Amino acid sequence: MKKIALGLAALATLALTSCSSDDDNNQVFTNNVTAPDTYTFERDGNSTVSFGGQTTRIQMAQEIVSGMVDPSNTEAILDNMFAHVQDANDFSDANLNASDKSVRSKIAASTDFYSANTTDANNIKATFDLFIEEQVNTVFPNWSTTATAGVSGQLQQVGGGAIRYVNGSGLEYNQAFAKGVIGALMVDQMLNNYLSQSVLDEADNRANNNASILDGTNNYTTMEHKWDEAYGYLYGNEDNPAVPVYEADNFLSEYVAKVNEDPDFEGIALDIYNAFKLGRAAIVAKDYDLRDVQAQVIRGKISTVIGVRAIYYLQQGKANLDLDKASAFHALSEAYGFIYSLQFTRQPGTNDPYFTKDEVQQMLDQLMLGDGFWDVTASSLDAISNTIAAQFYFTAGQAGSL
Repeated sequence: MKKIALGLAALATLALTSCSSDDDNNQVFTNNVTAPDTYTFERDGNSTVSFGGQTTRIQMAQEIVSGMVDPSNTEAILDNMFAHVQDANDFSDANLNASDKSVRSKIAASTDFYSANTTDANNIKATFDLFIEEQVNTVFPNWSTTATAGVSGQLQQVGGGAIRYVNGSGLEYNQAFAKGVIGALMVDQMLNNYLSQSVLDEADNRANNNASILDGTNNYTTMEHKWDEAYGYLYGNEDNPAVPVYEADNFLSEYVAKVNEDPDFEGIALDIYNAFKLGRAAIVAKDYDLRDVQAQVIRGKISTVIGVRAIYYLQQGKANLDLDKASAFHALSEAYGFIYSLQFTRQPGTNDPYFTKDEVQQMLDQLMLGDGFWDVTASSLDAISNTIAAQFYFTAGQAGSL
């Protein structure tokens, strides 16, 4: 993948103005907030940026997805990786084993969407449990069997390419899991938790930030840390998170880069990065209106990435339906996961996702009619693509282009 360099040469200092007006006397008050060139914030010469938990969960998720294509793994092994408990020997990395974090605990766990909706939260967690269960119990036993409609097994891409391992409907559970985690963990935690006013301003957070009261023995205020945790779900696995190059992982980082490479969406990566920097600078400057504007920018742009990639993979699947079943089913499996992730997106200025849980399920059910990908038609894939595009500002043709 082409690197996206967001270093000093690519980043002019961004300065925006936050204004408020009084209709009675037409007075206008302005505060200038200048974002730094890179995501670097310090207090007394020491960094105030911290998001170790996000880095840990990204790395855990990577190992889980890899483990889902190793047929020597048992359901218990993969379940334990997903719902890791501290000091359990679940991962190849000792630091991950020592951690008290887990991926499963933060699936569908945002304050805004799920704190009062535990039924949906539990059902979503159970969906990921099912992906693991079905991979082990229906796909692993047929690892060397050629897949056919209704029969799980393997399909090799035309020309001796990659081998894909699918269920009887053609779905790769590992891809559904991986792309679903992007939404249910990274997008949900970013857009609906850490960038939420209810989290940023919880309890005394605003008063403490105003008074520069730090979070315990840490070198940051609680509000600063919450914003950084949102940042961590996109950039947390970078070698230098302050200057991301978008080769950190195969989750949100990769797909922000891929969407940015499309001329129709060029610049979206820089828009997201700039909004994160300016929002963090606004917190330091105690300009909470500007902070919240940047949160809305991030919500819209990150949601766009999910919508674009859902359509892109639907169209890639359509292009290969009659030519290469393995390639088509691989793309449609990725589309399945991105469509699932649409329920975790957030329309700027609202409390609503771009698609509800029920609307998402209707699209997934349409993909899985009959024998699923074996029976899906080009017209059906176009219809789903157009349904998704209609909720955004782009067309299915723009999102589906190479």
